[in-house]
Amino acid sequence: MVLLATAVCTKAGKAIVSRQFVEMTRTRIEGLLAAFPKLMNTGKQHTFVETESVRYVYQPLEKLYMVLITTKNSNILEDLETLRLFSRVIPEYCRVLEESEISEHCFDLIFAFDEIVALGYRENVNLAQIRTFTEMDSHEEKVFRAVRETQEREAKAEMRRKAKELQQARRDAERQGKKVPGFGGFGSGGMSGGSAASMITDAIIEPEKPKVTPAIMRPSGPSKALKLGAKGKDVENFVDKLKSEGEHISSSTKRSSEAIKVLSPPVNVESVHLKIEEKISLICGRDGGLQNMEVHGMIMLRVSDEKQGRIRLQVENDDKKGVQLQTHPNVDKKLFTTDSVIGLKNPEKSFPLNNDVGVLKWRLQTNDDAFIPLTINCWPSESATGCDVNIEYELQETSLELNDVVISIPVPAGVGAPLIGELDGEYRHDSRKNILEWCLPVIDAKNKSGSLEFSIAGQPNDFFPVNVSFVSKRNYCNIQVDVQDPLALFEEQDSLVSGISHVDSSSPVRYSLETMFLVDKYEIL
Repeated sequence: MVLLATAVCTKAGKAIVSRQFVEMTRTRIEGLLAAFPKLMNTGKQHTFVETESVRYVYQPLEKLYMVLITTKNSNILEDLETLRLFSRVIPEYCRVLEESEISEHCFDLIFAFDEIVALGYRENVNLAQIRTFTEMDSHEEKVFRAVRETQEREAKAEMRRKAKELQQARRDAERQGKKVPGFGGFGSGGMSGGSAASMITDAIIEPEKPKVTPAIMRPSGPSKALKLGAKGKDVENFVDKLKSEGEHISSSTKRSSEAIKVLSPPVNVESVHLKIEEKISLICGRDGGLQNMEVHGMIMLRVSDEKQGRIRLQVENDDKKGVQLQTHPNVDKKLFTTDSVIGLKNPEKSFPLNNDVGVLKWRLQTNDDAFIPLTINCWPSESATGCDVNIEYELQETSLELNDVVISIPVPAGVGAPLIGELDGEYRHDSRKNILEWCLPVIDAKNKSGSLEFSIAGQPNDFFPVNVSFVSKRNYCNIQVDVQDPLALFEEQDSLVSGISHVDSSSPVRYSLETMFLVDKYEIL
């Protein structure tokens, strides 16, 4: 067969997207498409019409037509098979079959068309191969980028270590009254060691702006915040990144700009900054019953002013769930056990500067259904046309406020977009990854339940596992830094003055606070 061109056009013959596989002028293809509606006979069931020179093979797509223009001596059976493949490609890129949606994804469609036909002849490909070819996913590229990022992190860590050595050498020389050794170079021998070391340390150990993305990627294992120059962390991050390649990598990017907006730290970060972070890992059965749930939490302290280094934190533990607490080895455990105060074993020492120091961590593990913060009930029922799926959510932990909730339901491939019935919130259908995303901006005590109903061809097992992601500015376990007004934790303010005090004077210290509750894994199998 020789396929001249393919096009998606309106019923009036207006071309929305067209791809020519042989040399044809624009005027020629527009003329052929304009003549197409006039040649159709509405009283017949044929899906092709012929002229003296070409044959039109077409299929209605709601208000549009999918049209193939071939030579008259082509095989009509092969033409119809090719037409069906073209018709199946369009829903993979367009949620609705409308002119605006086709125009928006025109280049994606053209790339897919080129995988089906080359130089007028049909290629031996199926829908899954077309999807793979157009994605152009490269495992080698991902590995290369991961290795390069790891090398960059190691180089920065080595630079910081060298800078700290220079700074320590300068301090030792000043303390002993000796002449500060020079660190000049490149003909700048006249520069004093103090100014050189100061310039290096200021340039390298510059206080970093608080970010959310590193906090999301940080493993929830034992903290090594007080150990400088640790190398195992980079290797673990590299392995985790390789494990998260492929389709599952999307779960870490779902929060992107919205998560950063919700979890952004206070506008004015004080010289003493606290970050309370929790991550939940939950696996639940589709018929109910919690298989496993773990919550890992940590309080991290960052001091950027040397004058504020010798401080203590008053912790308020109102948890009733039975969490296991553990302090850092350099923290006075007896003081914490008796007074719930976090301070160093040696009161004369200061907390490290410009480092996120993990001072307290906790862990909760349970299989009690009553501890599930957000329950998900997915109920697919077989019907004559496929499956009717009803999915519901209910917030059991009403003290939480969950933001940017995304409930991801897998759907069968190659059957088109689901037909949405009842819906609370919004939805997105990713036809490439075959996922229906149910998006809810906020779930709280005022909006604690909701449902989604849709219909699509498939079997009940096609809609599992269901994955959930969300972010929150309130933690799950009631462990906080003690403040006078508990509501102040969730108000928009730049700093707090209660809960942290100086070791010597016991005077309060101004500090900023950032609280995050994130999802590591939340699956309904």
